[in-house]
Amino acid sequence: MHRIVLSLLIALALGLATAASAQSRAGNDLPDIGTPADATITRSDEYQIGLMIVRGLRDEGQILEDPEVNDYIQSLGSRLAAQAQEGGQRFQFFVVRDPSINAFALPGGFVGVNQGLLTATANEAQLASVLAHEIAHVTQRHIARSVRAQGRQSLASTAAILAAILIGATTGSADVAQAGIAIAQGTAVQQRINFTRSNEYEADRIGIGFLAAAGFDPYAMPDFFETLGRRAGLAASQAPEFLQTHPVTTNRIAESRDRASQIVRNVQPESPAYQYVRERVRVLGAPADSDLRSYYSALRDSRPLTPGQQYGEALARQQAGEREAAASTLIELSAARQGSPMLEAALGQSLMAAGRQDQALETFRKALSIAPRNVPLSVRYAEALLQLGRGKEAHAVLLDVFNNVQPTPEQIRLTAMAASSAGDTGDAYYYMSEYHIASGDLPLAGKQLELALAAPDLTPVQRARFSARLNEIRDVLAESARGRFRSSNREPDGDAGMM
Repeated sequence: MHRIVLSLLIALALGLATAASAQSRAGNDLPDIGTPADATITRSDEYQIGLMIVRGLRDEGQILEDPEVNDYIQSLGSRLAAQAQEGGQRFQFFVVRDPSINAFALPGGFVGVNQGLLTATANEAQLASVLAHEIAHVTQRHIARSVRAQGRQSLASTAAILAAILIGATTGSADVAQAGIAIAQGTAVQQRINFTRSNEYEADRIGIGFLAAAGFDPYAMPDFFETLGRRAGLAASQAPEFLQTHPVTTNRIAESRDRASQIVRNVQPESPAYQYVRERVRVLGAPADSDLRSYYSALRDSRPLTPGQQYGEALARQQAGEREAAASTLIELSAARQGSPMLEAALGQSLMAAGRQDQALETFRKALSIAPRNVPLSVRYAEALLQLGRGKEAHAVLLDVFNNVQPTPEQIRLTAMAASSAGDTGDAYYYMSEYHIASGDLPLAGKQLELALAAPDLTPVQRARFSARLNEIRDVLAESARGRFRSSNREPDGDAGMM
């Protein structure tokens, strides 16, 4: 993980030396590529910087790519973000494969939660309190404010600074942190991180308002701060104090508790999905050589397992090859809690793994009749159809969902696989171009579209759509080339801070 974060830091510093800060065009979801800017960061700049960091994390396999986890964390985050009344601000939430207890907000509305934090929460409200705090960092534009407080900076320097902050958020390594500081110009980084730390109280105050307005217990925030405080000793011994992004003090706990006492509580019931997702993350995020069956067995020795823990144990058994045992547990859970998309998706997968394909497909179909276009269910159903060689049906299922819901990069790639299996060659190349756009590789996306246009039997609608997208990519790449030429021939800017 340490090597990965350091490589991200270097890539960001170099990549943003030629990245755009130009305003995004309406309706254009292609990455902005152009000349560097040394002005105050705009919202468009913030989004591009955050997007680059997330893409780097995804490319290195640090984001937990799981339909059930993604759907839940995005739904929970959106429920909280709706209270922010920031109509122009997009938010994306994701879980990071990191066992440490932490979370972080990136510019542009990207909020990451470490798997260690999610499994450390005792209830959904505690998890929501962390998301609410990070959402407040974004809505208050704390990182942009810190850059303004230090004067004019190039986006390259800003990217390095933000990557150094990310190191503090995702690792506890003093060595890696010091390397990040060196690349990000040492003293300036420390000043910015100190500035962002002063915003923690503001994020608490605003975040606790989001938390309560969304129907969660506002006392969950100070309660979880106390949990973090009890675990702070080890983290403090591993990293320089100034790189700790969420210092927990008795004053901060007391202030958040006082703030909670002033809010009229209207607490809504906890979502049943929380328990399942917490255990799902525990199992999926465990090291490859671990076997969590013993973990759940030890829990059962002291008390009966909760439904969430039974679900986690079933997942652990399935990973260990105990397919019939896993299916049996999930059948019982599903019967007791009918209508849960999370349970039905796991049951369908378990039945497929146990060789009971007809039962699996019927489970998916029945569940989708109750929860139509549910993303995790649709993805798992499509995966099952692909396993059985029924690509055309899988393609139809995915298109029905993703014509209405924005897919993740992995879901775009799955749609491309389904199109290829169905013999829809043009669409398969087109979806792969969209996958590469989402991954930030426009030249490769263009090549995929050229292949799409060369596919036989294209309809006029397909040809027009593919051509329009290819022209759009070529325009952005041409603009990028012109921007780099202008940049290389201009007089050096004395205060640009280029690296």
